[in-house]
Amino acid sequence: MDASRSTYDRLLNRISTRVAQVGVIGLGYVGLPLAVAIARAGFPVSGFDIEAQKVESLNNGQSYIEAVTSTALAGHVASGRFRATADFAELAVCDVIIICVPTPLTKHREPDLSFVRSTAGTIAKHLRLGQLIVLESTTYPGTTDDVIKPIMEETGLQSKIDFFLGFSPEREDPGNRSFEVATIPKVVAGDGIEAATLVQAFYQGVVKTVVPVSSTATAEAVKLTENIFRSVNIALVNELKVVLGAMGIDIWEVIEAAKSKPFGYMPFYPGPGLGGHCVPIDPFYLTWKAREYELPTRFIELAAEINTAMPRHVVDELAKALDRRCGKALSRSRILIIGLAYKKNVPDIRESPSLRLIELIEEWGGKAEFHDPHVTEIPTTREHMAIKGRRSVELTEAALKDFDAVVVATDHDAIDYQAIADHALLIVDTRNVFGRLGLARETLVKA
Repeated sequence: MDASRSTYDRLLNRISTRVAQVGVIGLGYVGLPLAVAIARAGFPVSGFDIEAQKVESLNNGQSYIEAVTSTALAGHVASGRFRATADFAELAVCDVIIICVPTPLTKHREPDLSFVRSTAGTIAKHLRLGQLIVLESTTYPGTTDDVIKPIMEETGLQSKIDFFLGFSPEREDPGNRSFEVATIPKVVAGDGIEAATLVQAFYQGVVKTVVPVSSTATAEAVKLTENIFRSVNIALVNELKVVLGAMGIDIWEVIEAAKSKPFGYMPFYPGPGLGGHCVPIDPFYLTWKAREYELPTRFIELAAEINTAMPRHVVDELAKALDRRCGKALSRSRILIIGLAYKKNVPDIRESPSLRLIELIEEWGGKAEFHDPHVTEIPTTREHMAIKGRRSVELTEAALKDFDAVVVATDHDAIDYQAIADHALLIVDTRNVFGRLGLARETLVKA
């Protein structure tokens, strides 16, 4: 038996018997739930993160991610199945290393792979024979082969012989209690037949359904396709909202009736703009890569343009409503934004349109505050430094009467909509929450 086959067989056996030491790099919304799912499946897991506070919290059994309860985490810590560390030298003892780091955009809306590259460089420093490295971070087709692989092979070790590479796109839906890591089908691929077999064997031990595809580039394209599908369809209903609204037609009523069709239609809903770590960002990874082939991505770019314009549309509608109904300029108004998170019932503010709404209102000269039961304070972000540190205001009758308008940007369940309906001077609803609850008011405007 040659050395490469022996390396492969040994790793496959360790994975199959669940004694393989697994390292998960990046303990955020993707990495931490994945690490806990792997520990629950019986593998010993080391979670790696550069933030010492996160590491300390996790080793004390305290979770900061809603999808992972502190009770479950503490159990895995106590059993020895999970531990967190900031010492990346410990990667050397890991048999399987999974990369779950951010892949944001630059200010020019081009892929920012700095976290992926630096992480790959760190792994390379500790790379040894017989390791499987899997990238889960969303990226453009070709990243695993063109970015990760060369960095690893600079060590002198070779993919498919000395170590193995794979890609498996993360699939997380924060706040969705119907699915968890183990029940969401997992797309997997490897650099070569043996790597593909190893990746498939590993994830089969963690999740119920594994979907193998032919190459890492195909797997990378799967993730982009999923989120571009959402981006395009949300853009369509956002555009319909504007057009039908000009005709006096309620887009939400139209969608409600349209979804009664049992075939050929899937409901998507408009809103104040896109948020989250995927849908507002992922399409740009493909449009950027398409330029290398001198191919246009007009459809994708148009969708992004429409969705990006939605916060400004909402503020325009707010300004009109204040003028026509209250005889007051937005520049002299105090506005309360309901919901800072990008989606209901989660504390995640990444790419949230509410942040942009606050900025646009204040560009008009108005004053904007927010209430969110899941977000106490606006944290430091790269794009919204001017509003960091602002705190959620209490939703009281006196406060509601003190604002000139309330804008519902995120329809959290833990909001007293009855109180808003009864006491707000003007309501701009971007989510149709008052329509769903049957709280019709003369003070209500949909946007």
